[in-house]
Amino acid sequence: MMLLMTIACSSNEGNTSGEKEADGKSEAVENVPEGMVLIPTGNFQMGGKSDQAYKDEFPRHGVTVSSFYMDQTEVTNAQFQKFVEETGYKTVAEKDIDWEEMKKQLPEGTPKPADSVLAAGSLVFAQTNEPVDLNDYSQWWKWTTGADWQHPEGPGSSIEDRMNHPVVHIAWEDAKSYAKWAGKRLPTEAEWEWASMGGMDDVKYPWGNEPVEQAYEKANFWQGKFPYQNYALDGFERSSPVKSFPANGYGLYDMAGNVWEWCEDKYDVNLYQQYADKGAVEDPSGSASYYDPREPYSPKHVIRGGSFLCNDSYCSGYRVARRMSSSKDSGFNHTGFRCVKDL
Repeated sequence: MMLLMTIACSSNEGNTSGEKEADGKSEAVENVPEGMVLIPTGNFQMGGKSDQAYKDEFPRHGVTVSSFYMDQTEVTNAQFQKFVEETGYKTVAEKDIDWEEMKKQLPEGTPKPADSVLAAGSLVFAQTNEPVDLNDYSQWWKWTTGADWQHPEGPGSSIEDRMNHPVVHIAWEDAKSYAKWAGKRLPTEAEWEWASMGGMDDVKYPWGNEPVEQAYEKANFWQGKFPYQNYALDGFERSSPVKSFPANGYGLYDMAGNVWEWCEDKYDVNLYQQYADKGAVEDPSGSASYYDPREPYSPKHVIRGGSFLCNDSYCSGYRVARRMSSSKDSGFNHTGFRCVKDL
């Protein structure tokens, strides 16, 4: 979470199925919940498949995933508003920060900041005027008091004309709460990666292998030079309405770009080695513990799919194998989610 850093610094393939399975699949197809699609059982090689891949995408390993239902789109503002209206739920970004909880994620002895720093808010992207060090994300993320799902850019902004955009400023526990209310759950990252390929074999992107510089009509991502020059060739500088771009082979929209999507799994940089040591893995549910050496005090969960800010020069998050992580209490104006449901 960007605020943590600020405080710390300021302080010093194929399917195999029998007849019985086929009958079950037919029944599942007939009973697909509204707004969801059936993702079939399958096996694939999970992990990095290009020279852009990061260390935590290796080693590649065999995974089998059982069938499940998945939301066609990211959860929208309209859908999330209905949840809030029916439950009175308040998101993490709408609550003042609990210092006793936050200091657990900081080096011991970090002094408490001013109360004004702990006021309810979230992180908002701020485009820079010139090239900056891409290792220093404080250059483009700004803690903004009053930013939340109803005010994506902070006080004065609104979602009135964005009800069919994905909801943002969603922390992991917010996504979990919505999913429980909806009778669903969050996907595992194995389920997410399998679904994102849309039935294609070992492709680099949800749309296939067409180079990203030729794919601005395929997804909402950053065209230009991040984070200071955005050509917006796809027609959007920030989020786009769901279904603005073609669906993948399973009928899923925005599996690349638009907003990052929370997964159930705890983030562990060494997870894939653990899987590879076991051989083929069936329906993996992630690591039993958190581990990110970059921020060892912060409990993080996996996010997938990239966002409108992704660019090859920075994160290439639209790759199907790309793993990213975020602290479970973080919200950004490029982070949302979609749900899945067991058969």
